[in-house]
Amino acid sequence: MVGKPLPVRAPGVALTPRRAGGAPRPAARQALNLLAFQAGWFATVLGAAHGLPWLGPLAVLAVVGLHLTLTAQRQSELRLITIAILLGLVFEHALLHAGLVGYAGDPAWVPLWMLALWPLFATTLNASLAWFKSRLGLAALAGALAGPLAYAGGEALGAIRLHEPALWALAAGWALAFPLLLAVARLGEARKGTS
Repeated sequence: MVGKPLPVRAPGVALTPRRAGGAPRPAARQALNLLAFQAGWFATVLGAAHGLPWLGPLAVLAVVGLHLTLTAQRQSELRLITIAILLGLVFEHALLHAGLVGYAGDPAWVPLWMLALWPLFATTLNASLAWFKSRLGLAALAGALAGPLAYAGGEALGAIRLHEPALWALAAGWALAFPLLLAVARLGEARKGTS
């Protein structure tokens, strides 16, 4: 507009947009969430591949802690994370005992580092992946494609072994798991709205 002065940033004012109370704005929070998820995933998978299986759970603990610090809905996020852990325990245990995946040392139980990936994933459901909540059909398709790719990435990095027909089972499982967890996340939002 002609005649209007351009806004000038005052010295000492942060360039990153923030809300009242110092919390990052949604776009910055989503970017931080995505970066934290990726860092946690790589720390977990590479740690397991290189004989440091404790590294992943520690990294995930840090990411979950950061996530809970930045959210205003800690109770619903904790509930979502707990449900993700329980779903992951059932899903990963079924894969292991069906002989579809293997881990170093051939454990009878799913390793802790593998289970740690589930709460890590849960931190994305109301942040960087929240836009899927109104698109559950698309989420099923994304789960069917991205789920097997993540496991294949873990295999390529040396953290797990996949056996036939693991990719098909992973596609089917993640086509259900991703929308299910998103539905749980939506329920948390509905509870927040009624309280």
